[in-house]
Amino acid sequence: MHVRPPGYVTHDEMRNRCPTAAIRSIHVAPNRTARYSCGVDVRLLFITLLVKLGVVASVASVLARASTFRRLLFAEHRRRRQTLALLAFFLVPLTLGVYFRFIVPNFKAADISFETVILLGLLVGPGWAMFSGTVLSVPAVLHHEYLALPFNVVLGLAAGMLGRFVGAENIWSFTPLIDLSIYRWVRRSLRKPGIDRQILLLVIIVFMEMARDWIAHAFPHRLFALEADQIWLQPLVWISAPIVVGIALKVWNALRVELSLEEQKRLVLEARLDALQRQINPHFLFNTLNSIASLVRNQPELAREMIVKLANILRALLKDHDNYVPLSQELKFTDDYLDIEVVRFGADKLKVAKEIDPRTLSVLVPSILLQPLIENSIKHGLEPRINGGTVTLRSQLNGDRVLIEVADDGVGMGNRPTGALLRTGAGIGMKNVKERLDVLYGDQAHFNVVSNPGRGTMVSIDIPAVLPGAG
Repeated sequence: MHVRPPGYVTHDEMRNRCPTAAIRSIHVAPNRTARYSCGVDVRLLFITLLVKLGVVASVASVLARASTFRRLLFAEHRRRRQTLALLAFFLVPLTLGVYFRFIVPNFKAADISFETVILLGLLVGPGWAMFSGTVLSVPAVLHHEYLALPFNVVLGLAAGMLGRFVGAENIWSFTPLIDLSIYRWVRRSLRKPGIDRQILLLVIIVFMEMARDWIAHAFPHRLFALEADQIWLQPLVWISAPIVVGIALKVWNALRVELSLEEQKRLVLEARLDALQRQINPHFLFNTLNSIASLVRNQPELAREMIVKLANILRALLKDHDNYVPLSQELKFTDDYLDIEVVRFGADKLKVAKEIDPRTLSVLVPSILLQPLIENSIKHGLEPRINGGTVTLRSQLNGDRVLIEVADDGVGMGNRPTGALLRTGAGIGMKNVKERLDVLYGDQAHFNVVSNPGRGTMVSIDIPAVLPGAG
């Protein structure tokens, strides 16, 4: 009775195993029974590689749209639970992809576990990459590809150590345009010879793909790898691995750069807002101190009262708070300022009227919004007038917007457009408020100034009505 050597199958048996792929003969035994392995024909190889590139681009783009994924991927420090959540974004769909390779004929492009383990090694380190490689190998091991588990574990360790060596910036700047990488490396090497870590990353990924191909060739059906039916096509498989890795990194790096620009823009706006805030506070402080100085000798009790009010104001200014406060808190702040000004001018010359819609008291407004406008009304509207006048504060809720007005019946500022008023010395307070509104609201804020000679000035602010805790 003839005993078939282990690992040897007949041509017909291999045809049943590889119905649509070419068959590569590895060795012919003396008994004329050949040992075969499946090799992918040219058309199927090209289609598989193209679909593979499409799969990784689609997966990377879909993941980039998830805000949770973005937050976890670009976090500087992740706790264990956060790292597991990040890995779930990769492992759940891509482990299913390995499984689909077995149940869908010739859908080999669904299995990108090799590139996934490399990516995770570069991004999250060797330990988590080894864990991920273990998870991704489960469907393969269940289908008798027993070398998948140890290979993925070693691959995760190697990729993680490689990532630590080349550094984060070299990883993020790694490009799928391999020809450009080689061109830049040649130019740099001619000027200043040295190790290019991106080229090193490229070479090692290709080397690891070649190692997988060699192991899969030596142990058929124990480790998955794409094998072309013509040996000259195999380099396409090897070079596709760094391209797949580069595509994913390129998609996420573009998002990383975009988020970085948004963060820089936010910091610039905050710095600009702080600068505007600092312009307002000294201007108000010096005017108040002058008022107190004029009362110290003749009316010490009133001066003491003004000092207490000023202390309340400074305490509020020095206290850490958000850019937005409820309108009720803003009105309380302006009350202290108005109390100081009423003492300074006298209750018979400076009157304050309020027409506040109770529904607006909880609406969030920029902090220190009204005080510069009130100061402007008193200094440039009422102070030049012998008999003084009245400052009126109004607020009204109109649907999802709030209208706030600061009006006076002073001398006015002439029939000039708002832009001209903001460019004059009399409009410093208004200019600062206008710039702050532009920073905080953009086109959603409307700032308008109406001034008539001898009849007074009204400043109106129309902004979105945002309540505390609203998204």
